[in-house]
Amino acid sequence: GVGGITENDVMLASASDGVCIVLGFNVRPQGKASSMAKENGVEIRTYSIIYEAIDDVKLAMAGLLAPKLVERELGKAEVRETFSIPKIGTIAGCMVQEGKIVRSARARLVRDGVVVWTGKLGSLRRFKDDAKEVAQGFECGIGLEGFNDLKNGDIIECFDHEEVAATLEDH
Repeated sequence: GVGGITENDVMLASASDGVCIVLGFNVRPQGKASSMAKENGVEIRTYSIIYEAIDDVKLAMAGLLAPKLVERELGKAEVRETFSIPKIGTIAGCMVQEGKIVRSARARLVRDGVVVWTGKLGSLRRFKDDAKEVAQGFECGIGLEGFNDLKNGDIIECFDHEEVAATLEDH
């Protein structure tokens, strides 16, 4: 409202769920508004510079935003050869072209520029040994969980998701 911060302003704020803040610009709390605010867990903030008020409101709003998930590409491998293994499925003999392939990360299969499959790696091997990761320039065997339609020339991209604090500019 307009005018000083009143007991009614404090009552309205305390009736809402969550964090309760009453903002005042070039005004002071009137009467028992300050003591009532303390009793009801309502914070009163007063400002004499409008930009400080705006910045405070933006910070408060940004704190309410859920973090966003940002995809981070870890590496790419090209399928050079495929091997059909009984009771296991198709294994792709690959060359890691960029970054690294990480066993615990998510993966997608790209064929002719189109994403054909997204999921998890079923296996990652370097020669006969299980590997946690394989770096650029090395060969490896990759099995995709629940997917066997691998072809020479396919690209397996390895990625993960990172939580980043959301900003008001994102919305």
